[in-house]
Formats: sequence, C-alpha cells, structure tokens
Amino acid sequence: MDQSHKPKVGLAVLLPLIGYVRPYKKAVAMALLALLFTAAVSLSIGQGVKMVIDQGFIARSKDALASSIGVLAIMIVLMAVGSFVRFYFMSWIGERAIADIRKAVFQRLIYLHPAYFEENRSGEIMSRLTTDTTLLQSIIGSSFSMALRSTLMLIGGLAMLLYTNVKLTTFVLAGVPVVLLPIIFYGRRVRRLSRRSQDTIADVGTYAGEIIQNIKVVQSYTREGLESEAFGQEVETAFQVAKKRIQQRALLIACVILLVFSTISLMLWSGGNDVLTGTITGGELGAFVFYAIMVASSVGTISEVFGELQRAAGAAERLFELLSVESEIQSPAAPITLAPKRIEAIGSATTALAFQRVHFAYPSRPDDLVLREVELEVTSGQTVALVGPSGAGKTTLFELLQRFYDPAVGEIQIYGIDIRSLSLAELRSVMGLVPQDPVLFSSNVWHNIRYGDPQANDDRVIEAARRAHIHEFIETLPDQYNSDLGERGVRLSGGQKQRIAIARAILKDPEILLLDEATSALDSESEYHVQAALTEVMRERTTLIIAHRLSTVMHADLILLMDQGQIIARGTHAVLVAESELYRRLCDLQFDPLQASQHVYKSRHL
Repeated sequence: MDQSHKPKVGLAVLLPLIGYVRPYKKAVAMALLALLFTAAVSLSIGQGVKMVIDQGFIARSKDALASSIGVLAIMIVLMAVGSFVRFYFMSWIGERAIADIRKAVFQRLIYLHPAYFEENRSGEIMSRLTTDTTLLQSIIGSSFSMALRSTLMLIGGLAMLLYTNVKLTTFVLAGVPVVLLPIIFYGRRVRRLSRRSQDTIADVGTYAGEIIQNIKVVQSYTREGLESEAFGQEVETAFQVAKKRIQQRALLIACVILLVFSTISLMLWSGGNDVLTGTITGGELGAFVFYAIMVASSVGTISEVFGELQRAAGAAERLFELLSVESEIQSPAAPITLAPKRIEAIGSATTALAFQRVHFAYPSRPDDLVLREVELEVTSGQTVALVGPSGAGKTTLFELLQRFYDPAVGEIQIYGIDIRSLSLAELRSVMGLVPQDPVLFSSNVWHNIRYGDPQANDDRVIEAARRAHIHEFIETLPDQYNSDLGERGVRLSGGQKQRIAIARAILKDPEILLLDEATSALDSESEYHVQAALTEVMRERTTLIIAHRLSTVMHADLILLMDQGQIIARGTHAVLVAESELYRRLCDLQFDPLQASQHVYKSRHL
C-alpha cells in the first residue's frame, strides 16, 4: 500500500474520526448528557451505601433501613435508564460514523487510477474496507463510550474519595503513577502488533479470495491439498502475530489489576484499623470501599480500552492511508466541453481520434516502453482495425484512449481536443467498450445489460439483447431477464457472456465503439450472428477493433499492423497483403493450415 505520507504518532491517528462524528451533534449531546447523568447517579450510590450501613445496619432502625434501600433502588433505576440512553446513542453514532467511513473509502477507491489496483492486492483493499472498519465501529460505538464513562467515574470517584476520607485517599493516589507505567509501556507494543495483525488477516483474505476465484484451475490440477496446506500456513502466521498481541494485552490487564487491588488491600487494612479505633464509621469505610472499587474498575477498564484503542489505531492508520491516496488520473479543474465538436463531426470527415507521437510505459514497469512514437488518425465514422502479435500494444491504445493511464510523451485527441482537457465522465461517456474477457456482475440479466444505460426501460434492454443475438437464449433461462448470472457470470458460457457484454455496449449507444476481440469467445454460428449485429451497430460510428482473427477485420476501412509497440504498416487488407511480410505471415497462419504447420515446424527447429 501507499506509504508516501508520514503516519501519525500514537493515538493521534484516531483524531480524523472526529470529523465523521461531528455531523451528528444532537446524538453526541444526548449520549454525553446520559453519560454525565449515569456517572452522577453511580457516584451517588456510594452515599446510598453509607446511609444503608450507618442509618440501617449500625443504627438497627428498620424504617431508616427501608427508606435507605428505597433511595438506593431509585438510584439504580435511574442509572439503568441513563445507561440505556447512553448505550443506544453511542452505538448509533458508531454505526452511523462507520457507515460514512465505508462510503468514503469506497468512493475514494472507485475513482482511483487503475495502476493503483495493479500495485495493491484486492484482498488487502477489501480487508481495509471490511475488517478495519468493523474494528473502528466497535471502538466508536462501545470502547470509546466505556473510556469516557470510566474517565468520568475515575475523576468523580477520586473526588468522592477525598470527600469521604483524605487519609485513605493517599493510598489510592499513590498507586496511580504505578498503574500508568504498564499502560504506557505495553500500549505501544499492542498498537504495533495490532497493525501487523490486521496486515496478516488481510493476507489470509487475499489468498483465500484468489483460490476461490480460480477454483476450477485448482481442482483441474488437483492442487486442493497443496492450497489447503498453504492457506493453513497463512492462517498460522496470522495466529502467531495475534497471539503476541494478546499476550501483551493480557500482561497489561494483569499488571493493572494486580497493582490496583494491591493498593485497595492496603487501603482496607488501614481503613479497617480506623473503624476499630473509632476514627471513622463503618458507613464511611463502606462508601470509601465502594468508591475505591469504582476507581479501580475504572482504571482497569481504561487500561483494557487503551489496548483496544491501540489496536484501533492500527486499523485507522491503514484506513486513512487509503483515504489519503490521490488518483493520478483526474478531471481538469476547468474541463472543456466536447459538445460543439461532436455536433460538427456528424456527417463530416472530421478527425475523431488522434494519437500524436505517443510513448507509454506502465507505472509498474517504467523502463519498459509499451508504445513508441505512435502516430494515428481516425476519421469520424471510420472503422479501424488493430492487428499484430500478442504484446504489440493494441489493448494499451484502448486504455490510453479511455484515460486509464496518461502517455509519458505525446498527446491523444478526440475531435481535436486533448483528452486531458476533458472531464473523465464526458470522455468515457462517448465510448463503448466490449472487452476480450467480458465482465459480468453478480446480478440478473436486467442489471448486467442495463449497466450500459441505467435509465433505459425494459423495451430498450430487450431490443439491445435482440441485436446482440442473445434474447432467444435469455428467454430459455428459468427466470428469463430476472435470472441471476452468478459471480462473474459463472452460469453462462464464454459466448453467452460475450453477447451480454455486446448488448450492454449496444444499449449505451456510444459514438466511438471499442471492440477488443469482441467475437473471440464465440462459436462459428454465434460469431456470424454477432458479427452481423456489430456491423449494424458500427454503421455511422467511429469504431476501433482489436482482432487476432483477421477474417473479422478484412473489410475494415483501415488496418494498422502493430509490433513491439509501434505501427509498422497501415492500409487496407489488400494493401497489407501486398506490402507487409509480417501481415502476410499472419494471414498464412490463419487461412492456410498447411503453411501454418510448416511455420510451427520451422519455429521449433530454429
């Protein structure tokens, strides 16, 4: 993940959470009022205990005992009501704030440049979106409330201790610095281990997700046992880190409890002697013990919550790292509108697309140029085919055209305007892509086709399906257009998925059509029908086609032959057959099986 910014130190990393809580001031006010109310009632209970002991037990008065118990019962009821209000509003704030954080993280992710997802694993990103936010929800909705309550009880309890008996309070105060030492010492270790623990959990999720997505390959190669063992090792690694974190937290809690209750024991010894000598009453000692236990419990709770906060700091650090990432591909501050140029292009021979001396290397491989000195012009309404060996840079041209990346050198224009001067939304709205590997979502047919135009009515969706020659097949599905296609369209064949993707592009009705091996997954019969549909869709549109099957592009207006990131030849099919040796060889390999077999034989014996 991006570590470019310097992480905040300690619990300061949690401060940005305040920004997500601030919009809900009324709920925060209600929670704080309930918190103060319950704290006040809880502290008053100590005086109730004093009344019960002194006026009831020691005075041996049944009426005084009954009235004291009555007052104590009222206090308990009030504390229960206040606790309900406090818990409800604090939990609501936690859920609401984390929902906002999840939305903010996803919104940041959805607009990030594609290179970010090449450099960072999807499982790691998902872990931040789910596991880390769930941990923070627990902190905001529960642990933070406990910390506030315990802090108030600690301060109030100390005040009541001083009010009740100054001498005995010195025993309690003397133990406070001693208790703070393990909190500070072990807290730092817990935070560091919490960060490592979250990272290892993300590794587990990433590994499992990759195996499940490719389960057919795993089973085909009978690697179930191997993958199970490897996954077990990932889980064990996460467990070992978690064990160290748990050890540190357990030591922290144990040290605090030992020190706190040792202090209380000394206080009881001293207070018991004072009661025996008549210096203080039994009720005063009872109230003091009540407040001492309250203070001790508060310190113990704070130490435990402090460990939780350290763990949350690790999760928050990971989340805010992600929220701080800025997309390298962004719309300009004052974008130029494309509308006038698009109107001028209708029915004219305007240059729709142009690549001007474009050089490009992927960010992950900056020294490996994928495109070199690419010069290209495509006239409005023209059909241009890109052909050549794998790795020649054909798909990269499509990615640059849609501004998934920006060229290192050179300029790409659409209707004479540099695409970097346009908003990303307007640039991509005029293009429709049918990729080689069609992407379908875990939803029904309606959703997957309507992705091309979310506002399209049912009739338009069905018409797009008809033109993509997939309507008849959809009608045979159990729920027809309401049929769920499964994750990544797993319930369809390759050809069926391809035609759904084509229907989606048809529904979008783009001015510029990008076909990346759009018929590669189809059988001969389906290819014939879809090719006919594409021919109709391509009419009066600017179309770029990437094709390895030259039979699908023989009638293109212009064919560009690419090799090693350069356009090495251009012309019609007839011109290239006559002038390009590489193009002739590609044709021979596809159209002449005998020559193809001879070429393979020669390649193996060179």
